[in-house]
Amino acid sequence: MDKKQLIMDYWKDVAEQNANRLKGYFTPSALVMWHNTNECFTVDEFITANCEYPGSWRGEVERIETAGDTIITATRVWSAEDGSSFHALSFFEFENDKVRLLNE
Repeated sequence: MDKKQLIMDYWKDVAEQNANRLKGYFTPSALVMWHNTNECFTVDEFITANCEYPGSWRGEVERIETAGDTIITATRVWSAEDGSSFHALSFFEFENDKVRLLNE
């Protein structure tokens, strides 16, 4: 499995707020950590937070690196309505080709 392509597809689905596809990237017990707000999400909580966030969003992976079994991305996400722009630095850890831990 090409994990870099998997992560590129993941970010496309995040920007499109595609709840059905997002769940398939994670192990059932995966956790998503947002360190800047000190939040920890289950997969379902993360999908709800992402997919119910207001507005229309776009995204572009600006850099992708691997370190052992970890994929690191620097991604720019911006609002299609007002152009506000944000960056996410993400560390994906895998188990059996699924994300088991995502630190952002």
